[in-house]
Amino acid sequence: MNIKIKPEHEIAIMRQAGRIVAEVLLILKDSIEPGMKTMDLDVIADKELKRLGARSSFKGYHGFPASLCVSVNDEIVHGIPGEKVIKEGDIVSLDVGSIYEGFQGDAAITVGVGEISLKSRDLMQATEGALAAGISCARDGARLGDISAAIQGFAESRGYSVVREYTGHGIGRQMHEDPLIPNFGTPGTGLDLKKGMTLAIEPMVNVGDWRTRPGKDGWVVFTADGSISAHFEHTIVITGGKPEVLTIV
Repeated sequence: MNIKIKPEHEIAIMRQAGRIVAEVLLILKDSIEPGMKTMDLDVIADKELKRLGARSSFKGYHGFPASLCVSVNDEIVHGIPGEKVIKEGDIVSLDVGSIYEGFQGDAAITVGVGEISLKSRDLMQATEGALAAGISCARDGARLGDISAAIQGFAESRGYSVVREYTGHGIGRQMHEDPLIPNFGTPGTGLDLKKGMTLAIEPMVNVGDWRTRPGKDGWVVFTADGSISAHFEHTIVITGGKPEVLTIV
């Protein structure tokens, strides 16, 4: 396992990459409305990344054709923007990655479109809470399993399941670096966390079972049982105290 401890000058660039991601997500959140096609959101993301002096981490990554991942309702992650029309009551996961001066930022949110059900709203709140619980454990001297267990404990205590096949990850010059960060685990186990590690923590939480199934396009991932799913993600850096979230404005 090749864990990269980032010096301050690299973290400073990642702060800017993260701010760009956060700004694009805010614009997307404000733009989404019933009747849009998912490709319309990709056009906005691509335009805004370029305006902010960055490029997409995703476009061209292993052949991914878009600048943005858009996953709707029972789609968990990696949805390719296209002709799908967004409807009132949908929940839509938006995942943005930026490359700025050679370093990466990565974050995701799930937003409700118009009036959404109480179930959808509670799922989104629980997923965002699970992310916060995981981030709070990302401290110098803690263990990787502390993050994973906090995410799992928060989500499952609210009656939801965490996706197991897909994980968070280290991040830096590459979008996916060591270590993998499962959304389930045992406290006090795994890698020792150290100051200067930069991590993308990203719980994916389902209303139903945690199992998944691949879509026909080879990218999008669905819940196996057709239940709805939410996804929240932040890029963070471990400090000497409270972790710093890089993907905020």
